[in-house]
Amino acid sequence: MAHARAAGPPRAATRRRWWRLRQQWRMVGVFEVNQEHEFYHLTCMIKEGMHAAIQTTMETSGQDTPAGGQFRLRQTHEGFEMQTFAASVFAKLRRSLDIPSDEYMNSFCSEDCYLQFVSNSKSKADFFITNDKRFFLKTQSKREVKFLLSNLQAYMDHLEKYPHSLLVRFLGVHRIVIPNQMKKYFIVMQSVFYPDDRIDVRYDIKGCEVGRWTDPDKGGKQILKVLKDNNFKGQSIALGQEASWFANQVKVDAAFLQGISVLDYSLLLAHQPLHRDELEGKYSFANLVIRTTTSVDCGGSPTGSDPSITPLVAETMAEGASDPTEEPQAAAQETNGTSTETRRDSELQEFLEHHRRLLPNCRNAIHVVDGPEHRYFVGIIDIFTVYGWKKRLENAWKCVRYPGRVFSTVRPSKYSHRFCQWIQDHSQ
Repeated sequence: MAHARAAGPPRAATRRRWWRLRQQWRMVGVFEVNQEHEFYHLTCMIKEGMHAAIQTTMETSGQDTPAGGQFRLRQTHEGFEMQTFAASVFAKLRRSLDIPSDEYMNSFCSEDCYLQFVSNSKSKADFFITNDKRFFLKTQSKREVKFLLSNLQAYMDHLEKYPHSLLVRFLGVHRIVIPNQMKKYFIVMQSVFYPDDRIDVRYDIKGCEVGRWTDPDKGGKQILKVLKDNNFKGQSIALGQEASWFANQVKVDAAFLQGISVLDYSLLLAHQPLHRDELEGKYSFANLVIRTTTSVDCGGSPTGSDPSITPLVAETMAEGASDPTEEPQAAAQETNGTSTETRRDSELQEFLEHHRRLLPNCRNAIHVVDGPEHRYFVGIIDIFTVYGWKKRLENAWKCVRYPGRVFSTVRPSKYSHRFCQWIQDHSQ
């Protein structure tokens, strides 16, 4: 008993030490926007405005507004005004991602402080993250917001056709107006790197070489390093059976961005080793059923109102049905084989037409692809740069400045092809 009492304090100290280390690791690259932070009062206003906007959307959830309508909700609060654009459209997208409104509100409006993201990114925008690190808030220019809203219908159509698209999910567009002080637009995005507990390296990939190197040792420990293309040399994205799906989905998404004249987008990429329980449970029957139901339901169920078990799981069930007592039942089912076969063929055809995959059974499954040994977090971001006259001039200048070298400012068709080629060359 005395030995147990003596062992108690050291164990408690060890737990506290591990908790402190976890907290330090969790806060790498972010600062808490507390009362001493310059943006504290701004984030308090955002919380209050978001709470009212989400509450209003919940109360009017059945009144869908066409994406092109750019419906603007104005709500006046003490000392500021919050404007919300196309609220019902983004609410519909959140529902398709299985993000309940109460969870969404809790992430944005809890008593916990927002976090400010600090990295080696060249972006001049302000980044805030909800305390659970699930959602990003990023300030945007009026031009960028106008571009997103003008292409919102096309964006939603693309996600409806390809519900497992790698494009970042925009979940809201807002504007906060503080009289005589500021007018800021900001967008809400689902974090690609969620949950990030075990991620230790991140990449931003554009498929070019000029300016695409980051010194991993520069900037100090509190800066979250996002490495680039040249840092990735000699490595590969080891996805196994998912490699062809991944490369093809990137082509589909890049073709969409080319169609709206966008360039300079990036693939965010991170990975972590799969734990033994994740490896062992990945192909269990129960796991496959959950994954398949999720994969079919994402973005709306297929043709039927009841989320059926797709052919992928049906085949797994057939492979596992080795019990001889099941043979009479199988024989009875064979009489209706033609209609069942037709239904399965139809389901499989729809599954393939929409380029779905078997999503992993985890949070943020849209942006997670499991390989044989690693879990990869992937998403295409920064889709606001249009190939206008400024970029054409920049292209002409870089052709003179970097003759024969590969840089990012090129026409969208060339950028898309090169981007896809990089993915193809580095996936296996």
